[in-house]
Amino acid sequence: MAWLLLFLAGLFECGWAIGLKYTDGFTRLVPTTLTAISMIVSVVLLGIAVKTLPIGTAYAIWTGIGSVGTVLLGIWLLGDAASAPRLLCISMIVAGIAGLKATA
Repeated sequence: MAWLLLFLAGLFECGWAIGLKYTDGFTRLVPTTLTAISMIVSVVLLGIAVKTLPIGTAYAIWTGIGSVGTVLLGIWLLGDAASAPRLLCISMIVAGIAGLKATA
């Protein structure tokens, strides 16, 4: 269950990171509110997950999911560059996440 909560926490991290773009500098109420809620949910789920998971592993996986997800959503939603070097770097992050999960 802790791994599922950690995964969900990572997804909410993607939500708030992408949400920052839509807040327009925290001047738009609905995107700002949704971004703040995503931040809180993400951190709360991480906090619950680390009750049973090693903190270093959980934090690295949480930030990894957030990083990879945010980059992919940036490409898909915001037109960020999808160059081969960027995608290679993303794949290395995914490999690191898988390695941490496998050794935890």
